Amino acid sequence: MLFILSARPGSKDPRTGTGPRPGGWGPLLMGATVFVQPLDLVKNRMQLSGQGTKAREYKTSFHALFSILKNEGVSGIYTGLSAGLLRQATYTTTRLGIYTILFEKMTGADGRPPNFFLKALIGMTAGATGAFVGTPAEVALIRMTADGRLPPDQRRGYTNVFNALARITREEGLTTLWRGCVPTMARAVVVNAAQLASYSQSKQALLDSGYFGDDILCHFCASMISGLVTTAASMPVDIVKTRIQNMKTIDGKPEYKNGLEVLLRVVRSEGFFSLWKGFTPYYARLGPHTVLTFIFLEQMNRLYKTYVLDG
Repeated sequence: MLFILSARPGSKDPRTGTGPRPGGWGPLLMGATVFVQPLDLVKNRMQLSGQGTKAREYKTSFHALFSILKNEGVSGIYTGLSAGLLRQATYTTTRLGIYTILFEKMTGADGRPPNFFLKALIGMTAGATGAFVGTPAEVALIRMTADGRLPPDQRRGYTNVFNALARITREEGLTTLWRGCVPTMARAVVVNAAQLASYSQSKQALLDSGYFGDDILCHFCASMISGLVTTAASMPVDIVKTRIQNMKTIDGKPEYKNGLEVLLRVVRSEGFFSLWKGFTPYYARLGPHTVLTFIFLEQMNRLYKTYVLDG
């Protein structure tokens, strides 16, 4: 997610000369990856399960988690961790760097930040760019987390993310590293647009109800609603991304021609609501992330207004 509501990224408190720098989020989010990796793995397994059939490999997210623990052990839920860390390092660094540059360029000479629509455009642009740069790590992550569900003779057996990237390049060609980059970029755009719009709308509705003030409780509730809306909006794009990046080429032909074919085949063969397979782990990952991000940004906006605009 991008920080599209923030004031000026890296702006400093005039009294102390210090302030948050966007680059500081990189190590923090990489550390968070250690905790959310099992959720990513469960989501990916559920999105790949039952391809071409309405039969459910996993009944629920907990069933998927317990099955993985039973068959692959505790270490199994951390399969692909190196790819998850590389994804954060490439995706997060790029998107925050692009966002910071564009935000500073769009900031007025008087220090006034861009308006709502420019923030949204900057956020979606930076998100799409970061998604493109992070696609190779994403491809490796999808394949590594999917490996355990395959029969032993069909597994790719990547030992780590760098082994995965090297083998994909050698065995399938360099361009395969960017397989699924279009739905990956589309997902980034959808996530940013949905989060921004749903958070703003939810916050306004809560304030208009008369039961909430502009405080952390309001921000928390609006963030939870935003996370729910964003999850629902982005999951169909996410399942397209996951299946395209995991697909194999059979007799020189890929399993899917494009994202539209993935959507049509999933709906036709597995049912319409299969587009939201893995909803629970996806929301469990995205929800808290959305809450913490928006609460943090609201406090940053308040500090910026207090010490910079009104100072």
